[in-house]
Amino acid sequence: MHSVVSDGTDSPAELLEKVRQIGLDCFALTDHDDVKGCRIIRSLLREGDPPFIPGVEFSCKDEEGKYHILGYGFDPQSEPIREMVETCHRYRMDKVRGRLELLGKTFGFTFPAQEIESLLSLDNPGKPHIGNLMVKYGYAGSKEQAIKEYINEVRFPGKHVRPEHAISSIIAGGGIPVLAHPSYGSGDELILGDEMNERIRRLKGFGLRGLEAFYSGFTPQIRNEILSFADRYDMLVTAGSDYHGTNKMVVLGDTGLSDSAELPEGLCRFLSDCF
Repeated sequence: MHSVVSDGTDSPAELLEKVRQIGLDCFALTDHDDVKGCRIIRSLLREGDPPFIPGVEFSCKDEEGKYHILGYGFDPQSEPIREMVETCHRYRMDKVRGRLELLGKTFGFTFPAQEIESLLSLDNPGKPHIGNLMVKYGYAGSKEQAIKEYINEVRFPGKHVRPEHAISSIIAGGGIPVLAHPSYGSGDELILGDEMNERIRRLKGFGLRGLEAFYSGFTPQIRNEILSFADRYDMLVTAGSDYHGTNKMVVLGDTGLSDSAELPEGLCRFLSDCF
């Protein structure tokens, strides 16, 4: 799940209260490229709350494509995690400023100085925030259109974290690196079969330990393929809703795990490693 620290709409405190209300057995916060929300939730936990797993989702790219690498169970205060977060934040802010400049020069889309200042003051502004701003000022009919037809027109060579660096930072911070929604690549790209096999094999060589097989957007066929790869490569298994509040039509806690008759062995091992 994601909070306002990245591209969610709930504060960490609001997320924690919702977790309490619906009765989750355990939960993690995996904001993009930041762990501030994890520190906040840790400070708010009280006796009787479900176990909390500190998490993060690093946006990565290399010559083979894009990846979202999840980290679970690390120490949010560890130096490797802090350094990776700082690097990601620096890249992110450079991209936001570059995209705003492109929108003005190429399309004539401008925004009041107060809006720009507010955007740049966010912990981790990104494409969804710019997209929402474009909709607000009538430059696009939807956030999705804004991103697809305008915001994605600018590229930033060298302004990406490589997956091996994210994986090594998570491990050095005492955490478990996991490939988020493995079948989803860039945009509408769907990765399956041999391409998925090669991707997992290569990332496992960097130290990847788990695959997110249970995910709110997966069909049973996709889920079963990822579970088969987890068995083949002796990987841990995780379950995630990818809840973003009102920024996505996803229900908090909806991971697809309820469709399974029993917990997969890989998921049991993951939970055991975390707790």
